[in-house]
Amino acid sequence: MTDATILLVEDEQNIASLVELYLKNDGYTVEHVGNGLSALAAAERLKPSLVILDVMLPGMDGLEVCRRLRATGKIPIIMLTARDGEVDRVLGLELGADDYVTKPFSPRELVARVKAVLRRAEPGDASPEDDERLALGPVRIDGARREVLVGEQPVELTAREFELLAFLVRNRGIVFSRDRLLERVWGYERPVDTRTVDSHVKSVRQKLGEGGSIIKTLRGVGYKADA
Repeated sequence: MTDATILLVEDEQNIASLVELYLKNDGYTVEHVGNGLSALAAAERLKPSLVILDVMLPGMDGLEVCRRLRATGKIPIIMLTARDGEVDRVLGLELGADDYVTKPFSPRELVARVKAVLRRAEPGDASPEDDERLALGPVRIDGARREVLVGEQPVELTAREFELLAFLVRNRGIVFSRDRLLERVWGYERPVDTRTVDSHVKSVRQKLGEGGSIIKTLRGVGYKADA
Protein backbone atom coordinates (compact mmCIF):
# COMPACT_ATOMS: atom_id res chain seq x y z
CA MET A 1 0.00 0.00 0.00
CA THR A 2 2.75 2.42 -1.00
CA ASP A 3 0.26 4.94 -2.41
CA ALA A 4 -0.98 5.70 1.09
CA THR A 5 -0.96 9.23 2.51
CA ILE A 6 0.47 9.58 6.01
CA LEU A 7 -0.28 12.56 8.25
CA LEU A 8 2.69 13.11 10.56
CA VAL A 9 1.96 15.21 13.65
CA GLU A 10 5.26 16.02 15.38
CA ASP A 11 6.56 19.31 16.78
CA GLU A 12 10.23 18.30 16.89
CA GLN A 13 11.53 19.15 13.43
CA ASN A 14 14.57 16.86 13.53
CA ILE A 15 12.42 13.83 14.35
CA ALA A 16 9.78 14.82 11.79
CA SER A 17 12.37 15.23 9.02
CA LEU A 18 13.89 11.81 9.71
CA VAL A 19 10.53 10.02 9.84
CA GLU A 20 9.34 11.81 6.72
CA LEU A 21 12.51 10.77 4.86
CA TYR A 22 12.07 7.09 5.71
CA LEU A 23 8.36 7.08 4.86
CA LYS A 24 8.90 8.81 1.53
CA ASN A 25 11.72 6.39 0.69
CA ASP A 26 9.16 3.61 1.12
CA GLY A 27 6.81 5.30 -1.32
CA TYR A 28 4.39 7.01 1.06
CA THR A 29 3.04 10.51 0.59
CA VAL A 30 3.64 12.46 3.80
CA GLU A 31 2.20 15.71 5.14
CA HIS A 32 3.75 17.09 8.31
CA VAL A 33 2.13 19.44 10.83
CA GLY A 34 3.43 20.51 14.22
CA ASN A 35 0.40 21.01 16.47
CA GLY A 36 -2.95 19.51 17.37
CA LEU A 37 -5.26 22.05 15.75
CA SER A 38 -3.37 21.82 12.48
CA ALA A 39 -3.57 18.02 12.74
CA LEU A 40 -7.38 18.07 12.98
CA ALA A 41 -7.64 20.46 10.03
CA ALA A 42 -5.21 18.39 7.94
CA ALA A 43 -7.01 15.15 8.76
CA GLU A 44 -10.32 16.64 7.62
CA ARG A 45 -8.77 17.96 4.41
CA LEU A 46 -6.51 15.03 3.49
CA LYS A 47 -8.50 12.01 4.69
CA PRO A 48 -5.11 10.30 5.25
CA SER A 49 -4.61 6.54 5.29
CA LEU A 50 -2.90 6.74 8.70
CA VAL A 51 -1.89 9.32 11.32
CA ILE A 52 1.41 9.26 13.22
CA LEU A 53 0.63 11.36 16.28
CA ASP A 54 3.01 12.65 18.95
CA VAL A 55 1.59 12.78 22.48
CA MET A 56 3.47 15.91 23.57
CA LEU A 57 2.29 18.72 21.30
CA PRO A 58 1.99 22.47 21.92
CA GLY A 59 -1.54 23.53 22.82
CA MET A 60 -3.82 20.56 22.28
CA ASP A 61 -1.94 17.36 23.15
CA GLY A 62 -1.91 14.19 21.08
CA LEU A 63 -4.29 12.32 23.38
CA GLU A 64 -6.99 14.94 22.81
CA VAL A 65 -6.31 14.90 19.07
CA CYS A 66 -6.67 11.10 19.12
CA ARG A 67 -9.95 11.36 20.99
CA ARG A 68 -11.35 13.84 18.47
CA LEU A 69 -10.19 11.84 15.47
CA ARG A 70 -11.75 8.71 16.92
CA ALA A 71 -15.05 10.56 17.44
CA THR A 72 -15.27 11.19 13.70
CA GLY A 73 -13.94 8.00 12.14
CA LYS A 74 -11.75 4.91 12.28
CA ILE A 75 -8.57 6.27 10.73
CA PRO A 76 -5.56 4.19 11.91
CA ILE A 77 -3.42 6.02 14.48
CA ILE A 78 0.10 5.30 15.72
CA MET A 79 1.09 7.41 18.72
CA LEU A 80 4.59 8.61 19.57
CA THR A 81 5.55 9.32 23.17
CA ALA A 82 8.78 10.61 24.67
CA ARG A 83 7.69 9.37 28.06
CA ASP A 84 8.13 5.68 28.74
CA GLY A 85 5.13 5.82 31.02
CA GLU A 86 2.47 3.16 31.16
CA VAL A 87 -0.21 5.81 31.72
CA ASP A 88 0.46 7.36 28.30
CA ARG A 89 0.34 4.00 26.57
CA VAL A 90 -2.85 2.85 28.28
CA LEU A 91 -4.58 6.20 27.70
CA GLY A 92 -3.67 6.06 24.03
CA LEU A 93 -5.03 2.53 23.72
CA GLU A 94 -8.19 3.46 25.61
CA LEU A 95 -8.76 6.33 23.18
CA GLY A 96 -8.50 3.94 20.25
CA ALA A 97 -4.91 4.27 19.01
CA ASP A 98 -3.83 1.26 16.97
CA ASP A 99 -0.27 1.27 18.27
CA TYR A 100 2.33 3.43 19.99
CA VAL A 101 6.09 3.90 19.70
CA THR A 102 8.28 5.21 22.50
CA LYS A 103 11.03 7.72 21.72
CA PRO A 104 13.83 7.28 20.90
CA PHE A 105 12.83 4.81 18.21
CA SER A 106 14.24 3.32 15.03
CA PRO A 107 12.68 4.90 11.93
CA ARG A 108 12.78 1.46 10.30
CA GLU A 109 10.73 0.04 13.16
CA LEU A 110 8.18 2.84 12.79
CA VAL A 111 7.88 2.16 9.05
CA ALA A 112 7.37 -1.55 9.82
CA ARG A 113 4.55 -0.67 12.19
CA VAL A 114 3.00 1.66 9.62
CA LYS A 115 2.98 -1.16 7.08
CA ALA A 116 1.46 -3.61 9.55
CA VAL A 117 -1.31 -1.23 10.65
CA LEU A 118 -2.14 -0.34 7.04
CA ARG A 119 -2.27 -4.02 6.04
CA ARG A 120 -4.80 -4.67 8.77
CA ALA A 121 -6.85 -1.65 7.72
CA GLU A 122 -7.19 -2.80 4.11
CA PRO A 123 -10.68 -3.97 3.15
CA GLY A 124 -11.02 -7.62 2.28
CA ASP A 125 -13.39 -10.54 2.16
CA ALA A 126 -14.83 -11.61 5.47
CA SER A 127 -12.99 -14.60 6.86
CA PRO A 128 -14.76 -17.49 8.61
CA GLU A 129 -13.47 -16.06 11.88
CA ASP A 130 -15.69 -13.01 11.43
CA ASP A 131 -18.74 -15.17 12.12
CA GLU A 132 -17.33 -17.22 14.95
CA ARG A 133 -18.67 -17.37 18.47
CA LEU A 134 -16.22 -18.15 21.25
CA ALA A 135 -16.61 -18.74 24.96
CA LEU A 136 -14.16 -19.31 27.79
CA GLY A 137 -15.10 -19.10 31.45
CA PRO A 138 -17.50 -16.16 31.86
CA VAL A 139 -16.28 -14.52 28.63
CA ARG A 140 -18.26 -14.79 25.40
CA ILE A 141 -17.14 -13.36 22.05
CA ASP A 142 -19.34 -12.73 19.02
CA GLY A 143 -17.14 -12.20 15.97
CA ALA A 144 -19.93 -11.05 13.65
CA ARG A 145 -21.14 -8.38 16.07
CA ARG A 146 -17.65 -7.64 17.41
CA GLU A 147 -19.12 -7.97 20.91
CA VAL A 148 -17.68 -9.26 24.16
CA LEU A 149 -19.74 -10.22 27.19
CA VAL A 150 -18.63 -11.14 30.69
CA GLY A 151 -21.68 -12.93 32.00
CA GLU A 152 -24.43 -10.67 30.68
CA GLN A 153 -22.36 -7.50 30.92
CA PRO A 154 -21.08 -6.05 27.60
CA VAL A 155 -17.42 -4.99 27.52
CA GLU A 156 -16.11 -2.30 25.18
CA LEU A 157 -12.73 -3.16 23.64
CA THR A 158 -10.71 -1.38 20.99
CA ALA A 159 -10.34 -3.19 17.66
CA ARG A 160 -6.86 -4.46 18.53
CA GLU A 161 -7.89 -5.52 22.04
CA PHE A 162 -10.78 -7.48 20.54
CA GLU A 163 -8.47 -9.20 18.06
CA LEU A 164 -5.97 -10.09 20.78
CA LEU A 165 -8.63 -11.55 23.06
CA ALA A 166 -10.30 -13.49 20.24
CA PHE A 167 -6.96 -14.89 19.08
CA LEU A 168 -5.99 -16.11 22.55
CA VAL A 169 -9.43 -17.62 23.22
CA ARG A 170 -9.54 -19.21 19.78
CA ASN A 171 -6.19 -20.84 20.56
CA ARG A 172 -6.95 -21.58 24.22
CA GLY A 173 -4.32 -23.51 26.11
CA ILE A 174 -1.53 -22.60 23.68
CA VAL A 175 1.23 -20.33 24.98
CA PHE A 176 2.32 -17.51 22.68
CA SER A 177 5.44 -15.43 23.12
CA ARG A 178 5.13 -11.66 22.80
CA ASP A 179 6.98 -11.74 19.47
CA ARG A 180 4.60 -14.40 18.18
CA LEU A 181 1.58 -12.36 19.23
CA LEU A 182 3.02 -9.30 17.49
CA GLU A 183 3.34 -11.40 14.34
CA ARG A 184 -0.08 -13.10 14.50
CA VAL A 185 -2.27 -10.31 15.92
CA TRP A 186 -0.45 -7.13 14.89
CA GLY A 187 0.96 -8.45 11.61
CA TYR A 188 4.54 -7.38 12.25
CA GLU A 189 7.04 -9.19 10.07
CA ARG A 190 9.97 -8.72 12.44
CA PRO A 191 10.38 -8.24 16.21
CA VAL A 192 9.45 -4.82 17.61
CA ASP A 193 8.82 -3.40 21.09
CA THR A 194 7.05 -6.18 22.99
CA ARG A 195 5.67 -3.74 25.58
CA THR A 196 2.88 -3.17 23.09
CA VAL A 197 1.60 -6.64 23.91
CA ASP A 198 1.92 -6.17 27.67
CA SER A 199 -0.03 -2.90 27.59
CA HIS A 200 -2.84 -4.43 25.55
CA VAL A 201 -3.05 -7.51 27.78
CA LYS A 202 -3.25 -5.33 30.90
CA SER A 203 -5.97 -3.18 29.36
CA VAL A 204 -8.02 -6.22 28.26
CA ARG A 205 -7.75 -7.80 31.72
CA GLN A 206 -8.91 -4.61 33.41
CA LYS A 207 -11.88 -4.22 31.08
CA LEU A 208 -12.93 -7.86 31.49
CA GLY A 209 -12.96 -7.55 35.28
CA GLU A 210 -13.52 -11.02 36.76
CA GLY A 211 -13.25 -12.44 33.25
CA GLY A 212 -9.70 -11.13 32.94
CA SER A 213 -8.40 -14.18 34.79
CA ILE A 214 -8.76 -16.26 31.61
CA ILE A 215 -5.59 -14.59 30.28
CA LYS A 216 -2.64 -16.27 31.97
CA THR A 217 0.93 -14.96 32.14
CA LEU A 218 3.77 -17.45 31.89
CA ARG A 219 6.69 -15.51 33.26
CA GLY A 220 9.54 -15.27 30.78
CA VAL A 221 7.49 -17.05 28.09
CA GLY A 222 4.32 -15.21 27.14
CA TYR A 223 0.55 -15.45 27.43
CA LYS A 224 -2.24 -17.96 26.96
CA ALA A 225 -6.01 -18.10 27.48
CA ASP A 226 -7.34 -20.82 29.76
CA ALA A 227 -10.25 -21.26 32.14
